[in-house]
Amino acid sequence: MRNGIRIGKLLGITIVIDWSWLFIFLLVTWNLATFLRAAQPDWSPVAVWGLAAAAALLFFASVLAHEMGHSLVARSRGMPVHNITLFMFGGVSNLQREPESARDEFATAIVGPLTSIAIGAVLALIAGASVGRLGQVTSDPLEVVRSLGPLTFLVFWLGSVNVLLGVFNLIPGFPLDGGRVLRSIFWATSGSLVSATKWATAVGRLVAWAFIMAGIAMAFGVRLPIFGTGVVAGLWLAFIGWFLNSAASQSYQQVLIRDVLDGVPVSQMMRPDPPTVTEEVTVSELAYDHIMRADDRAFPVMHGDTMIGIVSVEDLRKVPRDRWEMTPVRQIMTGADHLVTVNPDDEATEALNRLAQHDVRQLPVVKDGRLVGLLRRSDLLRWLQLHSGAIAG
Repeated sequence: MRNGIRIGKLLGITIVIDWSWLFIFLLVTWNLATFLRAAQPDWSPVAVWGLAAAAALLFFASVLAHEMGHSLVARSRGMPVHNITLFMFGGVSNLQREPESARDEFATAIVGPLTSIAIGAVLALIAGASVGRLGQVTSDPLEVVRSLGPLTFLVFWLGSVNVLLGVFNLIPGFPLDGGRVLRSIFWATSGSLVSATKWATAVGRLVAWAFIMAGIAMAFGVRLPIFGTGVVAGLWLAFIGWFLNSAASQSYQQVLIRDVLDGVPVSQMMRPDPPTVTEEVTVSELAYDHIMRADDRAFPVMHGDTMIGIVSVEDLRKVPRDRWEMTPVRQIMTGADHLVTVNPDDEATEALNRLAQHDVRQLPVVKDGRLVGLLRRSDLLRWLQLHSGAIAG
């Protein structure tokens, strides 16, 4: 994965760890270890740091459970899920398209927070039963921790964090889960996904700016309920607000883009009869006779009338310059069996999904086994620019 590490699949869904996850994992581990050293001075450094690292890993396992809830409900309602990515702000399920109805949106959004709250409640009950005094929590967290053993502390902390995770995600700050629940309500009321997204985005940006202002106030010494005070905590809250504000705007733009592309067939955007090369063309000929003479970055490779692959600028760069003259493109091309294609009658939104999902710049357009065109990202961009008035509106 270009932007992270693929760690495997769970129930058919690829799990990816973004590089930013490493930062937050270290931060959570360090904060917990600092707290435990103050609360349990008799514990060994190995016990403190080992417990802190285990807690951080289990926290992200909880985030994964939260996202799996979203993904499984989405998949059950016909929305393909390519992967789940864990990153510094938690996790995100990569839904391949927007929900078809307000009901689907509500069900998909609400299940994540409910999963976290349910996990937290069960763990809290287990922790409470193990100490025999559930509900008797002092106002000093250090006193609470001092009365717990390592395993009980781990369960108690993880339960509390899961409840907080679920409650936080119910805040109506689009694109948080609570914001998506709010959008489903607007959608059910207005009947328009675009209109619902516009209003949910507006509320989400208000929430984001509230976080930013609260974070700045905390950095200057103001103590807020739940959040507390301090420069680090304040800057972190402001950073979360900035992220939410940016994510809300991007989500709205994505909905507008998909609305413009909705119902438009690939045949209206594709480049018909694209330039091709034969399998015997050398890399040198590809570079100087084709790439340098056109704005194309990829060329279908043909054997007679049959497309056997596609070769791109990226493939060319893998060949040492002194071997260009003797290397045919068939040795560096991506074979037809590994290509992602579209049909000219497919909707442009489906083509956009495939371009994003497979991280490619172009899609061969194939009908009845024959190459009839090439759809590039630049073709989609040109269409969107042509309809920029619709997006701006």
